[in-house]
Amino acid sequence: MPEEVNRILTDRISQWLFTPTPVATKNLKKEGVSPEKIFEVGDVMYDVALKHGLEVKAEGRVLKRLGISPKSYVLATVHRAENTNDSNRMSVIVEAFRRVAKSMPVIWPLHPRTRKSLEKNGILPCLVPHFHLIEPVGYLDMLQLEKHAAVIATDSGGVQKEAFFHRVPCITLRNETEWIELVELGWNLLSPPRDTKSLVKNIMQAKLNEGLAKQVYGCGNASEKITTALSP
Repeated sequence: MPEEVNRILTDRISQWLFTPTPVATKNLKKEGVSPEKIFEVGDVMYDVALKHGLEVKAEGRVLKRLGISPKSYVLATVHRAENTNDSNRMSVIVEAFRRVAKSMPVIWPLHPRTRKSLEKNGILPCLVPHFHLIEPVGYLDMLQLEKHAAVIATDSGGVQKEAFFHRVPCITLRNETEWIELVELGWNLLSPPRDTKSLVKNIMQAKLNEGLAKQVYGCGNASEKITTALSP
């Protein structure tokens, strides 16, 4: 994945490396990074989610505007080129979401690349009656949509983690994930969009499942630990 290539290159020229999980620490050591350069502090994304998650209420503006009740809908996000540039994968995703929408609402903020792909393939006009297609939203609105979803279906790395922070089951529309901890804990299921039937099944079953109650991204004080480590 491009992110992983950039991560490896950046790690090689960094003086300090702050890891979010034990797995990340283990990987760096396996790659030959000196333990003295590694500080396992937790995830700064978790810090932010905890702080702003308190501001996100179930009766917030996005759900009100859409007329949707908390824990009654699927939140979908699709933006990765491996999906948007592949007409077969996009067809599977769209058809799966369409079938799911017969049972529960699907809220789908459309990334510009995704919208372009749907328009190019003549699919977009057919989606309007079935989904809540909305423009991309700001961080707090997205946090509200994530926190109060029944299930999240996404190909985003960040959204996978935010789903876990709020204990929302996640279906990842990819062949692999950088956050294997979430798969191992049962909160995240990899479901590459190759087959509509299996994708629908995975999304519908996910709302009934919960993973293990374990925190793997620290205690919400990663930024403080980083500051302390960098202080002279």
